[in-house]
Amino acid sequence: MCHPAWRRARLAALRLQELARLRPVRDRMDREYARPLDVEALARAAGLPAGLLGREFRRAYGSSPYAYLMARRVERACVLLHRTDLGTAEVRRRVGCPSPRVFDRHFTARVGMSPDDYRRRTGGRPTAEVPAQGVRRGVRAG
Repeated sequence: MCHPAWRRARLAALRLQELARLRPVRDRMDREYARPLDVEALARAAGLPAGLLGREFRRAYGSSPYAYLMARRVERACVLLHRTDLGTAEVRRRVGCPSPRVFDRHFTARVGMSPDDYRRRTGGRPTAEVPAQGVRRGVRAG
């Protein structure tokens, strides 16, 4: 019988391998957040079937690839709303959300207010500093 510490070490090593396989997927989603989500292409790049990628991604990062991507889009939208004078529709388009309804729902669920309210509350003027107090982490939207 193996020593219990060896088993824990083996499980930790497997977890690190899993994270190493998923890290490029997450990095690509961070870089290409404005593009449509193509889970099949991400899965091929990771060498996994699409369903397994979704399960492994959720286990590793706590959310599905879609939820992770929408969280990144909302974060980018907060920055654009705060730092620029772009309209909400243009911000939505720049972060890659094709539907105003979906964008507003996810934004409100994560930030706690609509994009227009967020802009009014943060001043909506170009600045070097971005407030982080308005964005809540770990909130699932529908």
